[in-house]
Amino acid sequence: MAGLYIHIPFCKRKCRYCDFVSSPDYKYEDLYFIALIEEMRLYSALMQGRRFDTVFVGGGTPTSLKDGRLAAILNAARKFFSISEDAEITVEANPESSEEKKLKELYDAGVNRISFGLQSACSDELVAIGRLHSFEDFERAVGYAREIGFENINADVMHGLPMQTVGTYLKNLETVSGLGIPHISSYSLILEEGTPLYDDVISGKADLPDADDVADMEDAGFDILGNKGYIRYEISNFAIPGFECRHNLNYWDNGEYLGLGLNSHSALHLSGEWVRFNNTELMGEYIEKLGEGKLPVKNTEKIERREEMFETVMLGLRKCSGVSRADFKKRFGVDPVTYYAAAIAQLQLDGMIEINENSMYLNKRGLDYQNEALLKFMGQ
Repeated sequence: MAGLYIHIPFCKRKCRYCDFVSSPDYKYEDLYFIALIEEMRLYSALMQGRRFDTVFVGGGTPTSLKDGRLAAILNAARKFFSISEDAEITVEANPESSEEKKLKELYDAGVNRISFGLQSACSDELVAIGRLHSFEDFERAVGYAREIGFENINADVMHGLPMQTVGTYLKNLETVSGLGIPHISSYSLILEEGTPLYDDVISGKADLPDADDVADMEDAGFDILGNKGYIRYEISNFAIPGFECRHNLNYWDNGEYLGLGLNSHSALHLSGEWVRFNNTELMGEYIEKLGEGKLPVKNTEKIERREEMFETVMLGLRKCSGVSRADFKKRFGVDPVTYYAAAIAQLQLDGMIEINENSMYLNKRGLDYQNEALLKFMGQ
C-alpha cells in the first residue's frame, strides 16, 4: 500500500496557532498549479509499477482554490500515477469555503472523503484561535456534503484551547457526534513558537487550560465518543467501524508515501533502500526549480535498517491495535517481541504494554505516556 499526498499552501487567513507552510498570498496560485502538475510529470517515470491506494489533498485550505482547480489536480494525478479504483481520496476543507458548488466539484472528481477543520463548536473559542467560520457554517457544509452523496466525513475537534473549559469541550464533542459524523479527530492544541497565539500566551494576553484540565478533557471526551459508538483506533482518532482513515493508517504502519507540493515529505523504498526526502518550503524556489524541469527536493536521507525498525514501532504504537508481529517479521525478518525484548520487559513492569500472538500494543496508560514508552525502544 502507498499513499499520495498533495499540499495546497493557500488559505484565506492563517489561524493563530498554525505553523504549517501556508499563506494567504494567492498571487502565486496559477504558477503553483503549473509547477505542481510538472512535479507529477517528473515523478511519473520513477513511480511506474507503484500503485497508490490513498490520495490526500491537504493544506492550507484546498477548498479555497479557484473553481475547477482541485478537479484538475486530481485528474492530473490519475494521468501521471496509478491510482486504485477503490482508492480513498480525501480533501481537507474549511467550513467557510465549502460551498455546495465546490463540494459537488470534488464529488464529481472522485473524492470520497471530506475532512472538515471545525476545531470547536463554540463561537468564543473559534474567535480566540482565529478561525473564519462559525458552527453554523460547519452544519451547512456537512448538509451540502451529505446531499451531494458524501458518506465518509471527518471533523477535527481540538481541546486545550484559550477560554475552553472541560464543560465546553465536552459540549463540543456532544454537538459534533450528535450530527452523526462518522470520523472525529480529537487532538490537543500544540502551542508552537512563532505563532501569534504563542506570543499572546507568553505575554499573558491569553490563557490556556492547565495540564490537569486538558487531561480531564481527554479522558471524559474519550468516554463520550466511546459511548456514542466511536472506536479509538489511534491516539487522537475515533471512527465508527469502517470509517477509519486509510491514508493515515498507512503513515502509522510506516508505509510508503509520496508528497507533492511545497514542503511535502516522502518515504519510499528505492533501489532496495528506505529513503526519506522533503521539498523546499520556499514558494519562489519551488516554482523556479520546477520551471527548469528539476525536482524541488531539499533534503534526502537514507534510513538504516535499525532506524527503520524503530520508526515502524514508534509509528505503529500510535495505533490502538499496535504493531502487527506478522507484518513486522515479513518486513524485517524478526519478531518485534523478540528483537525488543528488553524494552518490552520494562514496559510490562510499568504496566504500559500488552502482548498477544498477533501484536504488541500500548494500553491506556501506555498511550497516555507514549513518549516515555517509546524511549525504551531507542538504542536497541
